[in-house]
Amino acid sequence: MKLLIEIPTWLGDAIMATPAIENLLNHYPKASVTILGSFVATSVFKNHPRVNTIVIDETKKKKNRYVALYKLSKEIGKFDISVSFRSSFSTKLFLFFVGSPKRFRYKKIKKHMHQVLKYNDFINKILKQKNEVGDLKLYYKPFEYKKPTLGINPGATYGSAKRWYPAEFAKVAINLASKYDIVIFGGPGEVDIARDIEELLKNSGISNYQNLAGKTTVSELIEKIAGLDIFITNDSGPMHIAAAFKVQTYSIFGPTRYKETNQWNNPNEHIITKNLDCAPCMKRVCPLGHHDCMKLIKAEDVLKVINE
Repeated sequence: MKLLIEIPTWLGDAIMATPAIENLLNHYPKASVTILGSFVATSVFKNHPRVNTIVIDETKKKKNRYVALYKLSKEIGKFDISVSFRSSFSTKLFLFFVGSPKRFRYKKIKKHMHQVLKYNDFINKILKQKNEVGDLKLYYKPFEYKKPTLGINPGATYGSAKRWYPAEFAKVAINLASKYDIVIFGGPGEVDIARDIEELLKNSGISNYQNLAGKTTVSELIEKIAGLDIFITNDSGPMHIAAAFKVQTYSIFGPTRYKETNQWNNPNEHIITKNLDCAPCMKRVCPLGHHDCMKLIKAEDVLKVINE
């Protein structure tokens, strides 16, 4: 049997879908499995023992995406079952092009519950079962650092509203530099933020750090975060990497619903938020112009929780 799984576009969502996907694969133990998704998201499944084929979806880059989706459907061939964790019209069209006898598309629900549970409910409805939700699953070996290491992740791809301030990240790192080596993480679009933190560390005489922003593959990012002793991060994809490996994490939340997207089943997570009346607004940029949900969180707040 041939099974096609189209995964969520974003790194964090792809990771949050892994418990549901594990349940799906366990239900079809002999299926030939193809994973379809963005370059970043498919890296999550790179070492998965059950995945036979990974197809990177680059149709968004094409002038006529619908034509590109049709061509892609013909290139990947036919499947007995197609399951998509995306809800867009383009996904509906793509599944029609693929033409599987059984095809299922995720539908967003307004109910306030963790995204991991939403994905698992989707698969349970398909399978007509009541499978429990397991841990996030990433088949990577953690990197082995020579000394206790602190990772900081100042980026967040969704928008600036989710980003805590570089100066505050730097203050935390400077305070902990005597106990930990420091690694700054970030994607290609977060190099400037990481450089700002690096300059603040330099100016404070801190030398035991690495700035890896824009310098790692997704696979390397997963391995490096997995091996950390402590991680300070915004609500982001890397936050969910840390959750999969139960890393001691301090997650900073402002405009997003932390009860829906915080780390799944990580007993070592600590959520830091101000719980303002205007939050969570779920906006990419602060609609009120003050960004107090992040601006009012100070390095001292994070350090207090760490010291406790």
